[in-house]
Amino acid sequence: MHRVQVIFGHLAPPPPSGPGSRAVRVNPCGAAASSSPDDVVIVHGRRTAVCKAKRGSFKDTTPDELLSAAMKAVMSDVGLEPGALGDVCVGNVLQPGAGAVMARIAHFLSEFPETVPVYTVNRQCSSGLQALFNIAGAIRTGSIDLGLACGVESMSLQSMGSPGDVSSRLVDFDKARDCIIPMGITSENVAERFGVSREKQDAFALSSHQKADQAQRSGAFDREIVPVTTTLTDGEGKERTVTVAKDDGIRVATTLEGLAKLRAAFKPGGSTTAGNSSQVSDGAAAVLLGRRSAVEARGLPVLGVLRASAVVGVPPDLMGIGPAYAIPAALEQAGLTVADIDVFEINEAFASQAVYCVEKLGIPMDKVNPNGGAIALGHPLGCTGARQVVTLLSELRRRGKRGYGVVSMCIGTGMGAAAVIEYPGP
Repeated sequence: MHRVQVIFGHLAPPPPSGPGSRAVRVNPCGAAASSSPDDVVIVHGRRTAVCKAKRGSFKDTTPDELLSAAMKAVMSDVGLEPGALGDVCVGNVLQPGAGAVMARIAHFLSEFPETVPVYTVNRQCSSGLQALFNIAGAIRTGSIDLGLACGVESMSLQSMGSPGDVSSRLVDFDKARDCIIPMGITSENVAERFGVSREKQDAFALSSHQKADQAQRSGAFDREIVPVTTTLTDGEGKERTVTVAKDDGIRVATTLEGLAKLRAAFKPGGSTTAGNSSQVSDGAAAVLLGRRSAVEARGLPVLGVLRASAVVGVPPDLMGIGPAYAIPAALEQAGLTVADIDVFEINEAFASQAVYCVEKLGIPMDKVNPNGGAIALGHPLGCTGARQVVTLLSELRRRGKRGYGVVSMCIGTGMGAAAVIEYPGP
């Protein structure tokens, strides 16, 4: 039941005119193929490994240490002094106050100067991507030239609990009441409403593990992961030091037969199981962004260009359909279509909602999460959006030619977010 309580926010059905489809545009990026000195560009990104909450290698590691490891690696890799940053934004969901104090501590653990500010943001499962949107917005308005967008979560040390101090009147408003539906039930709602079978969900989950296993064995993640040396207490109560450089949630032995044997996790006779849902995890990621003119003036590389960004609202009881509405909004803003995109990184909160979104948008399955997704790798809530950006750009760079990618996820209480990113080529 721990999984039921912590997987929070991913599903909603499509109203006639598109659920609350008002895109929140961070910047009017214009035509995707254009180039401007004012472009918001991505310089570099790194992430920690993603590890199983409460059982994995980071179960005893505090989030400030995870965040610091990613922050330091990004700045060190490109040889940029932290004092050059105009701001740092960190996505976090479970820490008190969205981790405001934790983030500032991580800031100083990273030996960043006190003159550089930092703040946190909580848009639930999209928090890491929202941090990127926020930094991009500050660059676009001219407030800063360079900024660091991060995401971090320790689901080992903090669990999803009460929604907080909310009015008892929520029971009088259907949509307000739907905001506190367990995430697993929203998954069941999507599966039932749109006819996503248990067989489809299990097949999608198996594919996620197979792709992640292949990516890990081929070294595809090595370049994006920063090794973290930490301590953990083993089953015998002994503390030992370990260096963590690999995601530990990938289940190599997963089979369709094994998945089919799992019982529904959220309701009797349901189709959402522990095997076709995202894993509860720990991890951190950081992405360096800047205005193209400022980046080029410093001789820094341009790894990607943020071409569009959108956030939309959908029904809370079907929150998982968010990407099916956020992705079209972002593509329209960028002047692109599904066919123009080479890689889609869509968060696998639940196989039910991921399958629905992919099928509704007509996305070829071979373009979706080519290195696996959250079902295999894990979903550290505040980290995931930033982690997806790092993984997306790593994959596009590995392909060695100009291309476009999309990062998207559903969001608890009924929303979806998406970004379109261009890789300009080697």
